[in-house]
Amino acid sequence: MLRKAIIQGRIEFGTEKSFAQAVKMYEYRAENYHKSDTLFETEEIFIKDTLTLEIPRYVKQVFDKTFRNTIALLQYCSQFGLSGEIDAWLLDEGKILKFDHMEPDSDKVAVQRFLKGKALIGQVGQEEKAIDHLTKAIEKYDRHAQAYQRRAKVNRILLKNHDALRDYNKSIKADNTNPFAYYGRSKVHLLNEDLELAIEDLEHAIKKSVALQPVYWKSRRVKGKCHYDLKQYDKAAFDFKLFANRKFDKENPNIPWKRWVAYYYGETLIAQEDYEAAIVQFDAAMALPQSPTPIDDAELLCKRGFAKFKAGMNGYIKDWTDAVALGNKLAKRYLKENSE
Repeated sequence: MLRKAIIQGRIEFGTEKSFAQAVKMYEYRAENYHKSDTLFETEEIFIKDTLTLEIPRYVKQVFDKTFRNTIALLQYCSQFGLSGEIDAWLLDEGKILKFDHMEPDSDKVAVQRFLKGKALIGQVGQEEKAIDHLTKAIEKYDRHAQAYQRRAKVNRILLKNHDALRDYNKSIKADNTNPFAYYGRSKVHLLNEDLELAIEDLEHAIKKSVALQPVYWKSRRVKGKCHYDLKQYDKAAFDFKLFANRKFDKENPNIPWKRWVAYYYGETLIAQEDYEAAIVQFDAAMALPQSPTPIDDAELLCKRGFAKFKAGMNGYIKDWTDAVALGNKLAKRYLKENSE
């Protein structure tokens, strides 16, 4: 049966010897293990000038067996690499049947140092150890884009924005296909209050990722807020609408942000004077769990009441009254202004 396959990524081998070994084993295994039933010819994906294996983005209907053979081959050959990663999805009518993430996991020092550093990211109090491991990975292979990107993330956590920006720049220079580096750099631009540069990087992150990846939707969400803050409401509405309409798998890290997006989408629709559509979004936000950046009920009730008032609908007095009971001063003003 034919199914949709999406494969993209890049592995760096670093030396001519490792590159030659990977090419040799790819050809040998493709012919002897898989009877040439694979998706790629050697010359299609191995780039001698850069000593890399590159699949910018492959989207095609394939047979299950051919997909499995190809993933096994890519997984094997990635172990000759020093850095990089490849992601692959097999889909049936939009449902993910299989996902594979491939990256080097050998005993090479650069590889092991990177993996140890990556594992420490997010562990409170382990930031300096993470930086130490990632720095040693870079010392062994100075084009290690993923190590630069992860070290930048730790520096951003430590509020070392200058160091983070430096590392993100180096990561992107080494590998301009990594959406995570662009997304991370956009966060530094936001800390520096440079919304235009943030939007530029978020657009790159979206283009370099696929809608099956959480980073794609993180970028949409943050980009929408940047447009909103710049009063570019048409562009904000476009990003927020895509996010709001997306049905995420239950473990997707974007799910907790649904309430936040619904609220700001509603605010954007008010700015566009589409009040009835704004009410729909505020209703959705009220029914959703709290977001990591909280949107309180009082604010939602106040804005929903305003949208109902502007749309000529009933219920705005109750929304404003409930908002006032929760301490919202703007709703109190609205009630006073519209009861005189």
